This record gives sequence, C-alpha cells and structure tokens, in this order.
Amino acid sequence: MRAITVIPGVPGSQLLEERDPPEREEGELLVEVIELGVCGTDAEIVAGEYGWAPPGSQRLVLGHESLGRVREAPAGSGFAPGDLVVGVVRRPDPVPCIACAHGEFDFCRNGRYTERGIKELHGYGSERWTVEAEYAVAIDPALEPVGMLMEPTTILAKAWDQIERIGRRAHFAPERVLVTGAGPIGLLAALLGAERGLEVHVLDRDTAGPKRELVRALGHYHHSDVGTIAKAAPPDIIIEATGATPVVAEAIANNAAYGIVCLTGVSPEGRPFTLDLGALNRDIVLENDVVFGSVNANLGHYALAADALARADRGWLERMISRRVPLDDFEQAIERRPDDVKVVLDL
Repeated sequence: MRAITVIPGVPGSQLLEERDPPEREEGELLVEVIELGVCGTDAEIVAGEYGWAPPGSQRLVLGHESLGRVREAPAGSGFAPGDLVVGVVRRPDPVPCIACAHGEFDFCRNGRYTERGIKELHGYGSERWTVEAEYAVAIDPALEPVGMLMEPTTILAKAWDQIERIGRRAHFAPERVLVTGAGPIGLLAALLGAERGLEVHVLDRDTAGPKRELVRALGHYHHSDVGTIAKAAPPDIIIEATGATPVVAEAIANNAAYGIVCLTGVSPEGRPFTLDLGALNRDIVLENDVVFGSVNANLGHYALAADALARADRGWLERMISRRVPLDDFEQAIERRPDDVKVVLDL
C-alpha cells in the first residue's frame, strides 16, 4: 500500500512510498482510507519544524484528519464492515497522569501522550490503517463528503465547551463572538458560535475570495483590526485562531468586561513584540477577564463535534473544501494557494 511519510526534523523529506499493509491486532478495526484533511501542522512537520517518529522508526506516516471505511471489525466492537469512521488523534500517556486517567488526555500534564501522525505514532495518511475500536468514532453516512472535517471540528467543540464552563463562574449571557482568522479553525469556530445563536463577527486579512462569503453566511466579515471591531460591537467572547502575536495582544486587550478570550492559534517563536503588560494585567484583573489556551480534544469532544456537523448546513461545509488533490500529487496539497480554505487528499 502507499503511504505519505516524512523524517521528522528533516525539511523536504516527505515521500509517497510503498509500505506493508497493516495487520489488524486484537480489538482493532482495519480501515480503508477515503480522504485525509491537510492542515498547518502537516506543513510544519514537512518543513522539519515539528513531529516525532515512532520508537525504532526513522520515518513517520503523516495525517491526522482522517476519514475511512471499515473493512474488518472485531465482534462486539460496535462497528461493522462498511461503517464510516474517523480515528482519534491523541492517546493517553502510559503513566497515566491524573487527566489521562480520567479520559481527559487533551489535558495531559506530563507530556507523555502520543498522537497519530504527529508524535510517536504513525498517522492516517496511508491507503489502509488500523485503529483501536475505542479510539474510532462513527460518522453519519450522510456526512461522507465532509467527514474529514470531524477532527478540526473537535478542536472547536472543546474550545466552546471550555468557554461555556468558564462562563458559568457568574451569570453569563453572551450575545456576540469575535473570531480572529478565517481559516478552517476560525470558520468552524464561527459555525459553532452561530449554532449557539450568537451574533458572529470574523476578522481576516483577506478582502476577497471564498472566506468572505463563507463568513457572510454566518455573520459579519471584517478586515480592519480587533480594536475597531470591538468599539462598534464589543465581543463577549473572542476566539483567536491566527497565532499572530499582534492579533493575540489585541484580542486580549479588547474583549468586554468579564469576557472570555480563547487562544487556539499557535504563535511562532523568535519574533519580539512590545507589550504593555502592566496595562494588560490591570484590565484583566479589574474586568474579571479570562484568557486561556485550548488544544486537542478528547472522546467527549468528538461526540460534540459530530452533533455540530450534523446540525450544520451541508452545502456550507462542502464549500469549505476548496481543493481535493489526488494522492499521487500529495505535495500540492501541502502548498498554500491564495484561495485555499480546506485542502483534502483524495485517496
């Protein structure tokens, strides 16, 4: 079978290679891949900035935004041949820490977790893969054209879950959310905000192209700056999805009183930025603000994501997918193009 592999830490080492088909072990599903979503993490691994191969292996099979069809399933697993599934990305650490022991491996405290296609476990970027039944999530067959969006949706399902938990510290009746960034994560954040009945505002630097129309189907599109938007429409919630340091600072400084800022974008290191931390601290304290980071998702968030996708407009989800690239041309999927929103590998 063919698989997309890379040597972590070695830029440009990506390769479409022949590998032995996986052998299903006890308790596992054997899955035939349908499509694979491509994201910024994959590009970072290809660029040599991130990633760890499994112990004893030089190369790592890429891919964590999976969609496949079950070929074989163990008796009593709840799955049968023909079922559509996605594979969960993270696995708890072997110790386990207190979070992993309670099924919240997205909050792993000691960093010994593993991740398919990212950290010490081969990913889903091969024509067949296996997955433990307890880490497979069934997909409604009607969602097949967009099922690879499940994994990125879990990231926002978790973010919104945490926002709502934090909001319950006091009487919290948010009316407005501002999302910074209209990439796939930002768009899905906006979608889940709209599903909650909130007034949705999205800030992005693009002034044309598909992102603007996708946002306008949910709410208001802006390409100014956080401060300008906040003056006209103070956001109760801000979800930051760019990782751009100036935008992060603006988001923290411009939310409403006892507002919540959720950071989902990962910022690059080594870019100095001047910040009046004293003024920022004063605002956060005097306004009872909360700023928190959110990454990854656990099994409960996969269930929340499945519900969110089932409620969403199917045509809108399909418009998020800007390119489908054949496996033979996988390197084209990693390259960013001006009108890209979500790029998918069709296997």
